[in-house]
Parts: sequence; C-alpha cells; structure tokens
Amino acid sequence: MLLIGGVIMLGIVLSSFFLAQNTGDYFNEVTRLRAVRTNSADLLLRVQAAETAQRGYLITREPAFLASFNEARDAIPGQLAKLERSGSAQSYVPVPVGELRQLIGEKIREMESTFERMNNNDLRGAVAIVRNDSGRQIMGRLSSILNGIIGVMDARLTQGIAELRQSSESLQWVSIGGGLVILIVVGGAIAIVGQHVRALQKSREEVELLNTGLEERVNERTEDLMRANSEIQRYAYIVSHDLRAPLVNIMGFTSELETTMKDIQAYVLAEGMPGEDEIKQARFAVEEDLPEAISFIRSSTKKMDGLINAILKISRDGRRELKPERIDLSEMLEVTAATINHQVVEAGGEVKIAVNAARGLVSDRFSLDQVFGNLFDNAVKYRNPEKPLQLSVRAYPVGRTALRIEVADNGRGIAPEDHERVFELFRRSGLQDQSGEGIGLAHVRSLVRNLGGDITVTSTLGGGSTFVIRLPLDLSQYVRSNGS
Repeated sequence: MLLIGGVIMLGIVLSSFFLAQNTGDYFNEVTRLRAVRTNSADLLLRVQAAETAQRGYLITREPAFLASFNEARDAIPGQLAKLERSGSAQSYVPVPVGELRQLIGEKIREMESTFERMNNNDLRGAVAIVRNDSGRQIMGRLSSILNGIIGVMDARLTQGIAELRQSSESLQWVSIGGGLVILIVVGGAIAIVGQHVRALQKSREEVELLNTGLEERVNERTEDLMRANSEIQRYAYIVSHDLRAPLVNIMGFTSELETTMKDIQAYVLAEGMPGEDEIKQARFAVEEDLPEAISFIRSSTKKMDGLINAILKISRDGRRELKPERIDLSEMLEVTAATINHQVVEAGGEVKIAVNAARGLVSDRFSLDQVFGNLFDNAVKYRNPEKPLQLSVRAYPVGRTALRIEVADNGRGIAPEDHERVFELFRRSGLQDQSGEGIGLAHVRSLVRNLGGDITVTSTLGGGSTFVIRLPLDLSQYVRSNGS
C-alpha cells in the first residue's frame, strides 16, 4: 500500500511541478509583454507631451511650455532604450526600434525648427512648419506603430492571463487530489505502524532521552546568545572609546596647527620688515610647534590604523570558512613549541606536552595553529625574569564529545579582576612594558568560539597562568548539529 501510495504521490509531485513551471512561464511572459506595452505607451505619451508643449509655446510663448518640451524631449531617448530592452526580451511581436528612432528624430527636429524661428521672431514661418502635413504624417506613423504594439500586447496579455488562470486552477485540483492521496497513504501507514506498539514504545523512550539532551542544548545556546550579545555591547563601547581617543588628539593638534599657522602668516604677510617678536614666533612655530603637532597627528593616525586593522582581523575570523580535518594534536603542539624553543632555552626553561586523545581531534588546523601560537608567544613575552620559564600543555577528553586543553606557565600571572578583561579587544593587564595592541587573547577567544568551544583563565599575580580550552572532539559533527 505504501509503495502504491508512494508512486501515486510521485506522480502528483511531478504533475504539480509541471503545472507550477507552466504557471511561472505564463507569469514571466505576461510580465515581459506588459513591460513592452507600458514602455510603448510611455514613449507615445512623451512624444505627444513634447508636441503639446510645442503648440502651447507657439500660442502663448510661455517659458513653462518650453521647459515642458525640453523635459519631454530629454526623456524620450531613455524611454526608447527601455522599449528596445523590453522588446528584445520577448519574441511575440517585433518592435521596429530603428524606424521609431528615425521618426522621433524627424519629429523632434521639426519641433526644434519652430522654436528657432520663434527665437528669430518669425512666427509666420513657425506656424507654417506646424501646418505642414509632414509633421502630422510623422506623428500619425508613430502613433500607428506604437498603438499597434499596444493593441497586440493587450490581446496577448488577455490570452496569457486566461492561460495563467487555467494553469492555476489545474494546479489547485492536482493539489486537492494530492491531499486526498496523502490522507489515504497516511491512514494506511498508521494502520501498519499500529502493529508495532512495542517498537514505538521503545522509540518514545529514546525520544524522551533526546528531548532531555535537546533542552540542555537549547539552554546552552541561549546562554551563548546572551553572552555574545553582552560581548557585542562591550566591544562596541570599547571600540568607540578607543577610536575616539586618537580622533580627539588629531582634532586638538589640528587646532594647534591653525594657531601656529597664524604666527607664520603674520611673519610671511607682514608689510615691510617683520618685527623681532614676529620672527621669533614664526621660527618657534616652524622649529617646535609644527613638528610636534605633525608628530602627534601621525602617531594618532598610526594608532587608529592599528585599531581598525585589529577589528578587521577579528571580523575576518568569524567569516572564514572552517575546514575540519583529523589532527594529531601532539604533533601540532610539538611543532608550535619548536618555534619558541630558542627563547625558552635562553630563559633556562622547558616545555612539557602531555596529550591523551585516543580518539583523535577533528578541527580546523589553521585556527588551532593561531590559538596555540598566541598562547605560547604570550607565555614567553610575559615570563617572570626571576624564574626559569616552565610551560606545560595537557590535553584529555571530557565525556564522549569534548576535549579539555590546559596551557599553563609560571609567568607574571594575571590579577583576578582582570581574568575576563584580558579577553576583551584592546585591553591588557598588568605592567605595560611589552609592545602590542591588546588583541591577542581577544583573537584567541574569537577563534576558539568559532570552533564551537570556549577559553577561560585561572591565575594570580606572580603565580603564573593556566588557560583552559574546551573544544568539541569532532568539529564537523558539531557544525552539523548546530546548523552552522
């Protein structure tokens, strides 16, 4: 029964698709024909408006009629181009664009010749041109062509609308028939499923278990969204605040440049020999004020450029397409540690790596390289100069779907009140004796969250830091389950 019902439903689906396709074709054809009709009518209207304005100007010499004529004449080429485009988009009726362009050109030249005679105070000559039968013949030919196109289009539009209505009615009846067949098939399926009560009970228990997990996932996603919204607001405040500072500097020193320019202008524009005070002020402005202001403006623009580039870098992380692949985490960490090995050796320290991920890790290699590279570089940069650097990495699974990675060092440490602050854009903690814009850990958190995980830190001042990363073991499965 299900097989027969499936075959019937397939036939209904194909019929519905065919009728829907026909309906779409009819609609598209009606749209194209309507465009031709509308553009033909608009073109005729423009030419008639130009002729009406010509007559009105010859009778009254009111400038308003001349302006109307110019407006209609200037609009005719664009309207003719629209008609040509819409005419070429359909094959039902040919549109003689070349003949129309020639006739319109002759008509416009005739009308413009009357204005020339009027400007030369030759009213009799202008009226003679209007009374000449050639202009009326041109206008009659134009009207005949355009009205002919409009008439053909009206007839075809009426026929197309009738075909569209017929196709819609057929689609409606097929849909009704399909609904009845679906009801019959569903009834048969229910009768068959009724024979498997025990299997249904077992499936229900499994669904309840899945629902419990789903509720937890919904709660987690809700918390993630709330956290993301809070971070967006915090980032917006930080970015606006930090970008405003260099702008204020630039504005301030621009005002100082204006003041300095006044001293220089007083010296340059002075009549006769400038005084000693003016010379001193001008020299001081050139030697002291100008270089200082330009230096501060250059420094502020450089800082603003760095801030904007940092924002763009974070933005690009979120848009980059992830490429899940199986990764040997131990090998990756060894390679990353090798890049800082000489600095660790110089500090009399060592790097310890312990990875327990028997199932392997499927994630985005580029993002993980960036994450560990930043964390290792920070460990070297902010080490305690009084101790040999000790950097250790531990990785082990948590449950069946997650991996926990701990990156610990014995460096300067981070004050408890700055544990969240260090992950914010342009924010740094502790003594500011190292170069940087304060985007490293913000970049790391952005990368980790793009991988479906999170990163936190536990630390005390002088007691080192431990960064804890939680990642899904299989990024491709996480992407499918979260619809990302």
